[in-house]
Amino acid sequence: MSRVLIVDDEPHLRLLYETELRRAGHDTFSAGDAVQGLEIVQTMKPDLVVMDIRMAGMDGIEALQQILDRDASIPVILNTAYTSYKDNYMTWAADAYVVKSADVTELVETVQDVLVKRHATS
Repeated sequence: MSRVLIVDDEPHLRLLYETELRRAGHDTFSAGDAVQGLEIVQTMKPDLVVMDIRMAGMDGIEALQQILDRDASIPVILNTAYTSYKDNYMTWAADAYVVKSADVTELVETVQDVLVKRHATS
């Protein structure tokens, strides 16, 4: 069972993602902002992070950079409603990029795929 951290400033989305990822067999925990998410990364050592890009204060791109600087072995999936970020050079440092949708199937499948790839290469 993989441990997945969800970092998103929208409480209803965190709850939805946690529910669906638990249903898919993952342990989940969440943070409402990037600073709290980075603290959890340090203490809980998740197997994967789902990171919203646009959040107040520190954004997901800056948090991604800090995760990579601290422990590049933790895969990060960037998750945003804004498709324009796909061209941002930092999104290419992430393991995957998913556009937010009312249907979280793509997110759950991407989490599964990234974890399988990560375990295959470790």
